[in-house]
Amino acid sequence: MKNLKLFSEVSQNIQLHLTEDEVVQFAAYDIDQSRLFFASSANYVYTLHLSSFQNGRDCAKGMPVEVCSIDLEAGDFITAFDYLAEKESLLIGTSRGLLLVHEVESNVTELVGNIEGGVKCLSPSPTGDLLGLISGFGQLLVMTYDWDLMYERALSEVPEGGYVHDVSVNCEGTSISWRGDGKYFATMGEVFESGCMSKKIKIWESDSGALQSSSETKDFMKGILEWMPSGAKIAAVYKKKSDDGCPSIAFFERNGLERSSFSIGEPGDANVAFESLKWNSASDLLAGVVSCKTHDAIKVWFFSNNHWYLKQEIRYPREAGVMIMWDPTKPTQLICWTLAGQVTVCNFMWVTAVMEDSTAFVVDNSKILVTPLSLSLMPPPMYLFSLSFPSAVRDIAYYSRNAKSCLAVFLSDGNLSFVEFPARDTWEDLEGRDFSVEVSECKTALGSVIHLLWLDVHSLLCVSAYGSTQNKCLSSGSYETELHGSYLQEVEVVCYEDHVPDQVTCSGFGANVTSQTPLESPVMALAWNPSKRDSAFVEFEGGKVLSYASRSGFMEARIGADSVCFPSACPWVRVAQVDAGGVQKPLICGLDDMGRLYINGKSLCNNCNSFSFYSELDNEVVTHLIILTKQDFLFIIDTEDVLQGDAALGNVYFVIDGRKRDEEVMSYVNVWEKGAKVIGVLNGDEAAVILQTLRGNLEIVYPRKLVLSSITNALAQQRFKDALNLVRRHRIDFNVIVDLYGWQAFLQSAVEFVEQVNNLNHVTEFVCAMKNEDVTETLYKMFSFSKKRDKVLHAKDLSGNKVSSVLQAIRKALEEHIPESPSRELCILTTLARSDPPAIEESLMRIKSVREMELQNSSDDSMKKSRPSAEEALKHLLWLLDSDAVFEAALGLYDLNLAAIVALNSQRDPKEFLPYLQELERMSEPLMHFNIDLKLQRFDSALKSIVSAGDDYFPDCMNLMKKNPQLFPLGLQLITDNEKKQAVLEAWADHLTDEKRFEDASTTYLCCLNLEMASKAYRECGDWSGVLRVGALMKLGKDEILKLAYELCEEVNALGKPGEAAKIALEYCGDISGGVNLLINAREWEEALRVAFLHTEDGLVSVVKSSALECAYGLVSEFKESIEKVGKYLTRYLAVRQRRLLLAAKLKSEERSVIDLDDDTASEASSNLSGMSAYTLGTRRSSAASVTSSTSTKARDLRRQRKSGKIRAGSAGEEMALVDHLKGMRMTEGGKRELKSLLICLVTLGDKESAQKLQQTAENFQVAQVAAVELADDTVSSEIVDEEDYSFERYVQKTRSTARGSDAFSWMLKVFVSP
Repeated sequence: MKNLKLFSEVSQNIQLHLTEDEVVQFAAYDIDQSRLFFASSANYVYTLHLSSFQNGRDCAKGMPVEVCSIDLEAGDFITAFDYLAEKESLLIGTSRGLLLVHEVESNVTELVGNIEGGVKCLSPSPTGDLLGLISGFGQLLVMTYDWDLMYERALSEVPEGGYVHDVSVNCEGTSISWRGDGKYFATMGEVFESGCMSKKIKIWESDSGALQSSSETKDFMKGILEWMPSGAKIAAVYKKKSDDGCPSIAFFERNGLERSSFSIGEPGDANVAFESLKWNSASDLLAGVVSCKTHDAIKVWFFSNNHWYLKQEIRYPREAGVMIMWDPTKPTQLICWTLAGQVTVCNFMWVTAVMEDSTAFVVDNSKILVTPLSLSLMPPPMYLFSLSFPSAVRDIAYYSRNAKSCLAVFLSDGNLSFVEFPARDTWEDLEGRDFSVEVSECKTALGSVIHLLWLDVHSLLCVSAYGSTQNKCLSSGSYETELHGSYLQEVEVVCYEDHVPDQVTCSGFGANVTSQTPLESPVMALAWNPSKRDSAFVEFEGGKVLSYASRSGFMEARIGADSVCFPSACPWVRVAQVDAGGVQKPLICGLDDMGRLYINGKSLCNNCNSFSFYSELDNEVVTHLIILTKQDFLFIIDTEDVLQGDAALGNVYFVIDGRKRDEEVMSYVNVWEKGAKVIGVLNGDEAAVILQTLRGNLEIVYPRKLVLSSITNALAQQRFKDALNLVRRHRIDFNVIVDLYGWQAFLQSAVEFVEQVNNLNHVTEFVCAMKNEDVTETLYKMFSFSKKRDKVLHAKDLSGNKVSSVLQAIRKALEEHIPESPSRELCILTTLARSDPPAIEESLMRIKSVREMELQNSSDDSMKKSRPSAEEALKHLLWLLDSDAVFEAALGLYDLNLAAIVALNSQRDPKEFLPYLQELERMSEPLMHFNIDLKLQRFDSALKSIVSAGDDYFPDCMNLMKKNPQLFPLGLQLITDNEKKQAVLEAWADHLTDEKRFEDASTTYLCCLNLEMASKAYRECGDWSGVLRVGALMKLGKDEILKLAYELCEEVNALGKPGEAAKIALEYCGDISGGVNLLINAREWEEALRVAFLHTEDGLVSVVKSSALECAYGLVSEFKESIEKVGKYLTRYLAVRQRRLLLAAKLKSEERSVIDLDDDTASEASSNLSGMSAYTLGTRRSSAASVTSSTSTKARDLRRQRKSGKIRAGSAGEEMALVDHLKGMRMTEGGKRELKSLLICLVTLGDKESAQKLQQTAENFQVAQVAAVELADDTVSSEIVDEEDYSFERYVQKTRSTARGSDAFSWMLKVFVSP
């Protein structure tokens, strides 16, 4: 659904050398230099550069061109003319058979051949290696560009006894048409058949000259033949007998068979004749010059959906002798010239036939096919109704605002016609009708209208051209005017007849030009300004955009503080009215020929195929921009993002990498039809984008983003029914309604929701879909709702149970505002069943009440109408829930009859459930409750039931608690007998012991006065203090306590707690020497020295001193070794990093991305560059801090070493592993504490030198480690190779000067700190 619009028409007049009797006959095109060559009847060649048309101004007077004369003998003249790009020369054939090559630059003409009978046609092959030629005797000659004849064939089939000259007199109009690849060409030759000469198409093989195929003989007109550049069809013109002599354009295949045809006039119109036929370079437009009774016309056809549409008609006077050719490089540029030398360049563009209100107006000759797509998606050539005009339609303008719809049509005869449509809801009654539209009465000359636009319902704005040759064929040209050039005109529209409601008004209109503004520059596009009354935007050549206001004229177009100017000319311009913070602003969108889309002069997308606007409000305020890229991806962009600059500019956002499609699948829609275009949208709740494929059929898509936006808008207006219908139609998760609205706010609107929907089936469907999840954060998280959420006034609350709260509100609304009915009751049961957790018991109670009412009022018909039967309700509940869960819930009510009914309706075998129910019925009520609770695993209730059953069932009570230990606290509350309580406590303590929870078990044993077991529990958990406390309670003797203390001392020391063991030895065992040794093993140097000074015997002080010195010497050596390791690992890290950066730079210089390399490739390259590892040890030893720690700290370090494993040289993770290794060498807090204690001990013993040496060595290690880590952290994220900035010595100095006062160095003694 698209129309061909003529948006630019520029004419230039060639100043002919001879003013009398000289006419332009032939034309040729030079693709390389974009110039045209014209050959005249006086044997002059005129050269015209297409750049002279770029200024867009018509030249009324003769324009100076390059002229050269072809020197021919008297009476000889040019009969064939073409340009050879390979030789950069003109190829000329004359009536006397001369074949000339004229070099344009040197102006030298060379005779390369002489053809007997004269040259009638020249046609170079598309491949540039062969030349086809037809002589005056009807002979076909094919030669190379070296002028060697390859073969010669006779075109005509002459009967026996015939003469050649009999044929030669009729060889005018013959032509050669090549297929696009140059392998075949077609000619038209005469055949003697049934006593007369007829014509047929012949297809030849170019290399061998063999006749490939031929068509049936037809009454072909003038030998017109045109092979489609794509090679699919050959177009020709002949007269059909069935159409009473009316010519038809027929299409033939390479095998000579006719594929299809269409008539170019009305049946019986024998006055129509064809002059020429030309395909454009894209093979989608077919242009022809048709000679009618009063004028010649250039007609342009387009094929879609198996129908040929006449899309444009440009009329010329018959005496002008207009001829045409398509620009070989621009498929929509047509070059026309007349015998008098007027050259016109017509630029066409495809525009969508679908207007803003989704109404399609498809132009087809003198008809407009009207289809409201909002009513029916009907692709052309089908339509709802049609409008017929007196002549072909050239341009249309549609007005649809303020409940009024009008159409303005400019016709090929220069007249204007107007149509006023009835209200949209009456259009279905117009189906199949055809309305004849009259031309309007116009008092002034309109000229040739290029652009047409409604300003308001009574005013048109148009761009008209005056002074060209074709203006003589316009009916409005009968009014005398001296205007020349282009003008911007305002046309007043008057309706002299009253509009009849529900009818199409086709007559009674008048038009009058009220103002004219001369134009200095060509106008590229007109666009209505919705933000200002009677205003429009006018785009001039070069992209400059000015604002035009009725009766005020031009002014600079500004958006905010910036003027609007497109970087390049944009033929497709549309203006959207958007909401910018409550202020209506225009958004000027322009699309150029290269696919660049601009918004207010700024680039938005560089690969746009087509675009459109969408309004979720179904009014003139646009909310979304629809963009279809050349990659066939459909993007939906919020206009708010465009205004705020959030949308990425250029190709970054709109070009999709195939490797990332899965990650970005929600940001666009992949259009399955290659080359499809956006032709329109359905605004409002329809939320649809209409696409038309290359085949012509229409497809409609509903992008999720538009649908969700429509749902949000409906909820903002509290149109719950419309929102629910959108959700159901597009299969959106029903939770969107609640999550977008805010579920706590929805609770307040539940009544309105139920009343608006007014369909219990839809409400049930909604209820069944509820779940405790915010789908806007999960399923639809890729769509942005934040900017729409302000429309829904209630904020979202994440606390509480969404499902249960919403269903409860729905249930309450149903009970209070919906009349009682079986459907309502089933819907209420659904809300109970779908609650979280399901309210099965409440549902069963409602069913039970219905059953009881049925038993009491078995003959009451009113109750049957208001409520469903109990069986129906139960079956509905069983359909919603698991039958086992319903049966168990019935049992949980302790109602055996209800359980039996549930079991029967859930298809259970009576042999299975009846004996069980009968057994329960025979039990006492507490035992029945106990057994049911056990089956349902309701252990708390079961315990209460069995306790209430009496003392005889205490063993069952104990067994229940032992199997379910969580019941012990409840059992202690329920059981009042002290003896039984003691048994419960002891059983609980035994369970805690089995669970290895010895600390809790010990206190529990104490509660039940089981001291022996309490002592064992304390001993198992390593609590020596508790063991000794319980021993005192057990009144153990002194020797027993001493023995127990020695045992505990050994056990605690074995557990890695020498400090605790030392306390036992000193306080309970009296072993001073052993206690000091244990304190030394625990590295508690200060405490060991204190105890040694307290007990001076046995030389304990000397023992502490020797141990301290030995430990100090060992730590010094460990710290020195660790310093060497830090330097080694750091050196290796810097080498690996440098090689990685060099490798990355090398790959970048070769324009290869490092990201494209997999880890194995990078690892292998790194390994090859870095060489062998610098490590000498496979696993690192414990750091200096670990050396100073206790046995448990060393064990943790060993476990960390085994977990970290080896650092593999050249591996992908070597660099980061080195950084982690350096960080792991830091001093631990325990190590710092023990180191400080050792320093104080050495100072106390008077060995200051050892203490100072130890502190200096430890400080050097810590400074080196901290500096290495800082250096690694600074370089790991940097790609700069700077050895001076990232030197280890620099970082050491920085750390030594700044870090000494930090907490990390608080272990140091100030007296030994070096300056």
